[in-house]
Amino acid sequence: MPVEAAHRRIAADIRRRIQAGEWAVGEALPSRNDMARRYGVHPQTMRLTYALLLLRRTGVLDGEERKRVTVAHPPAMRTLTDADADWPFASETTDTRPRPATEELAERLGVRPGVILRHETVECLDPGGHSAMIVSSWWRGRRRAHAGCIVEVGTVLLGADQAHALGLLVDTPAFRLVRTRLDDAGVPLETADLILPMDRWLIRLRAH
Repeated sequence: MPVEAAHRRIAADIRRRIQAGEWAVGEALPSRNDMARRYGVHPQTMRLTYALLLLRRTGVLDGEERKRVTVAHPPAMRTLTDADADWPFASETTDTRPRPATEELAERLGVRPGVILRHETVECLDPGGHSAMIVSSWWRGRRRAHAGCIVEVGTVLLGADQAHALGLLVDTPAFRLVRTRLDDAGVPLETADLILPMDRWLIRLRAH
């Protein structure tokens, strides 16, 4: 079995056991050797290493590399009321490569398909350092201040890159907010996809 498929299978089984109450919040998991025996892998295999990293990244487990890990408290449920607000915690920029405009992006920004757009993908972290949201933005030329924005709320199944960043399984459903920032004449300046795991977010629209 490929490493990625194997480590996600192991992570999913550990998550299932925690949800079933086999290990309580704050309880240490069995040793690495015991876990390796449970899953029929070598204690130093990347399959087990990646599985534990994945569960720490998503807030299922707490603990440092090469030390015993414990069951963490469930990820905090946050409420999003303003999709245009700055993220109040730490974030990491993971990709800044320019991209050609797809048909969808061209329509959102009012440009020709294929034109080169500036791009940025940012991983937003919660106060505990766990991934909470991914924001991918596209714009043309230099970034400019905006006067307003429009937001469309929908859902999406996570692709491989998104799932890896959020520490979830591929095809896990998530909220997708399409945010387009406008100048004072209503012309699109920048558009973004905000990807929010459903197990960590409640969307509450606020009227102005």
